[in-house]
Amino acid sequence: MLTLILAESSLEIVPKELQNHASVTSYCKKNGKSTSDVLLDNSWHFAAMKGIKNEIKRGRPDIVHLTLLSVCNTPLYNAKKLKVYVHTINDKIISISDKIRLPKSYHRFQGLIEKLFKNYKIKVDDTTLLELHDMTFEELLTKIQPSKILGLSTKGDQSTFQDTAKTITEDTCLVLGGFQKGHFNEEISQTFDNLKSIHVDSLEAHVVASRILYEYEKTIFI
Repeated sequence: MLTLILAESSLEIVPKELQNHASVTSYCKKNGKSTSDVLLDNSWHFAAMKGIKNEIKRGRPDIVHLTLLSVCNTPLYNAKKLKVYVHTINDKIISISDKIRLPKSYHRFQGLIEKLFKNYKIKVDDTTLLELHDMTFEELLTKIQPSKILGLSTKGDQSTFQDTAKTITEDTCLVLGGFQKGHFNEEISQTFDNLKSIHVDSLEAHVVASRILYEYEKTIFI
């Protein structure tokens, strides 16, 4: 089964050192939330985030939402030929069931992920739809054991969506960045067997994910 990992994703609860910042407390008071349970979002917490470590890679949960919506509505995913994981910037792994139907509203997605970070599982009846693990990227790869790890980044060797898709096998692990700016950190980059740049411009994660999966689908469904 093909695996897709959204790596170093901008998905985290507001860190303790920012929870007393005015922009965070004001947002939480207005929305009836606890400062220890709310997602970090630079749309609301920009002032609090100024100068924090890895600032350009944090506070964008909408990137994860858009990308998962794109991926989890593909024919490949619906045919149960794709396993999806989210690796967060703070080394947590979200495992996504092939039975999930993610909310299209960002606010509902936000509430779902905040609940996941608090309870570590989202279940409906006896089915676990989302599960959170304290796990590094490397530990996840050890669990998956892919035959090939293919990273997609503007730092990679120049290619195209079509040509790159032809190199993907069903036990490949595709890795995309789940952050707004920057590049994969050194530890993650070193795990790649290949690193490809599949467009002359930098594209958003949800565009890259949907287009590379579409090209791969053409190699197996047509």
